[in-house]
This record gives sequence, structure tokens and C-alpha cells, in this order.
Amino acid sequence: MERSGRNKAGARKNSADAIASHLLTLDLSRAETLAAMLAHSRASQVVEIADLVAGMYLYNWDRLARYWDYRDHEGVETLLRTICQISPERWNYWLQLYDKKRRGREKRLSSLPLLRRFRKEEVPETPPRHSAELAGVLRQAEEIAPFRGPCGSRNVPILTSECVLLCIVRGRTSEISRRLAASGVKVAELERDALSSRRARREE
Repeated sequence: MERSGRNKAGARKNSADAIASHLLTLDLSRAETLAAMLAHSRASQVVEIADLVAGMYLYNWDRLARYWDYRDHEGVETLLRTICQISPERWNYWLQLYDKKRRGREKRLSSLPLLRRFRKEEVPETPPRHSAELAGVLRQAEEIAPFRGPCGSRNVPILTSECVLLCIVRGRTSEISRRLAASGVKVAELERDALSSRRARREE
């Protein structure tokens, strides 16, 4: 029986190792959470490149804005909102909703185990999958990521917002990629930061 339990645990570990091909920095992980929420809001089971761009914009614009000249920020923000179909009102709504969900999760985690025993178990939602185009972008980001971290028994690439944004801009295969590339983004600076191991640390 004990041997069977060990085998099952090993199978779960091997399965997890096979699925996870990369890790995300904290800011990119939160942007991905927002992207999944956006996909869910339109009843889609697929996260598109536009959703992730929207998540990165909503959560991390102050950091990514450095890759455009300051005088272009207003125009770039307008472009991003158009691409992602986000009005200023929706921008505020999604930030508030994300904060509410985050606080709710923290509250659940801090509940006493004894109290949790009397609660009905919540059925976790099935996270939406990545579209083929977004999966391709993430595979490219894995190839250029300069730093790796442990995931189970393996070391896998750690993806940053800069790595992913660079791959989107380089793509040129989607309308979003072409419009971002033509928006005045400072590709040289973005490449420098995306490929620098000093910026590829996973934020715990």
C-alpha cells in the first residue's frame, strides 16, 4: 500500500514536471491572472495575446511605460486600450475586481483549519487555456529567457514581462504585434532588459 502511494505521488510529480515548461515573475503571474479574468468575462475558454497585453497594461503599465518616450505615453495608452478594448471605466473596474479577488483569497488562506472543515468546498474554476498564438509567444520567450529556476525536478525558464513583450513585438504575425511594433516602442532597450539576467529574477 505504501509503495502504491509512493508510485502515485511520483506520477503526480512527473505529470506536473511535464506540464510546467516555465515559471513566471510575480508581476507577469498577476498579469496572467487578469488576462484569464478578461477571457472569462467574455465567456471564452481561451486567453488571447490581447488578453495578456491587457493584463500587463492593467497591472504593470508604470513599469513598461519606460519603453516608450514620455510624450508618446498618452497615444500608446489609447492604442493599448483600443487593442484590448478597455475603456478607462473598465480599467478601474478590473483593478478593483482583481484586488477584491486577491483579498478574498488571502482571507480564505488565513482562516482557521477548524472553521474550514465546516465550509462547503469550493469547486475550482477550470483556467482558460492559451490560444495557439499566445502559446507560440510564450515558447519564444522560453527560448530567450536568460534565467532559470527550479520546477519539480527540473530547471525551467523564468519568464518576465519584458521577455514576453519583446516576443509579442518581434512576432509581426498578429495585428497586435504589428501595431505595437509601429507604436514607437524602444526595441533596443526592451531587448537589453529582456535578455539581461539581472532583470530575470523571480519575484517571490
